[in-house]
Amino acid sequence: MDICDVNGVSLGVEEFGGADAPLVLCLGAPTMLSWPDALCVQLAAQGRHVVRCDLRDAGTSSHGDLESPDYTLRDLAADAAELARAFDGRPAHLAGIGISGMVAQVAALDHPDAFSALTLIGTRPVAPGPVDDDLPDHDQATMGSLFTRPQPDWSDGDEAAEFMAEGARILGDDPAEARDVAARIWERTQDSNPESHRADQLGMVFSRLDCRPRWRERLPQLRVPTLVVHGRRDPFFPVGNAEALAREIPGARLLVLENGSRAVPAADVPEVVAAMSRL
Repeated sequence: MDICDVNGVSLGVEEFGGADAPLVLCLGAPTMLSWPDALCVQLAAQGRHVVRCDLRDAGTSSHGDLESPDYTLRDLAADAAELARAFDGRPAHLAGIGISGMVAQVAALDHPDAFSALTLIGTRPVAPGPVDDDLPDHDQATMGSLFTRPQPDWSDGDEAAEFMAEGARILGDDPAEARDVAARIWERTQDSNPESHRADQLGMVFSRLDCRPRWRERLPQLRVPTLVVHGRRDPFFPVGNAEALAREIPGARLLVLENGSRAVPAADVPEVVAAMSRL
């Protein structure tokens, strides 16, 4: 793992594969560990230079005021474009997962020269907050179970990991895998401040960002090969959000993981890697 200075900030990065291979830039959600190790390793084995990164205010990247971030969604999009250019002079394959899938959409729209392909996993075409009338919103019963739980002591790594494992169980993901990833995220958090740990685990800073202006209406302008991946059982962003993305981005391919929810199941990693490799 390393640090890359771009666009006035420092971003934590990790590389897989040869630096001369075509670049696939995987944006964290918010940390790089939202991208499964196996996916990065297998994609590199397909002849790609995979770089996964922490967003601002996450992991080993630059940190500011977690309660009042002084940057916008479009700044994160610019970070992605500058990071891609720093690693490779050629346009890169940009991949976003969850909240970073929103960043990836805006980055591809705002900086079309920087990107040659787009993968969007488990995301939707609008910012956090009220959803468009034609898009399915969060499953309320699941959200009730997820968000009414007592918060853990975020300064305790074991408590944080158990909380995230239970959240994965509620969402329909693998609790054991979520526990392991949460423990690794906790270890990478820069300081002992409980709010820093909470932000790294839950991506709370993203909900406080200025995400204007809307970008959904611009999606038909995209002219890069696009893969949209989504779990059929996702209760947080139901699959109709992915269907809208695939419908509104010209030529986009939709890959629905029938047994998937929020995370990419380990059993589906080879299929996702194969689909990404074809872009």
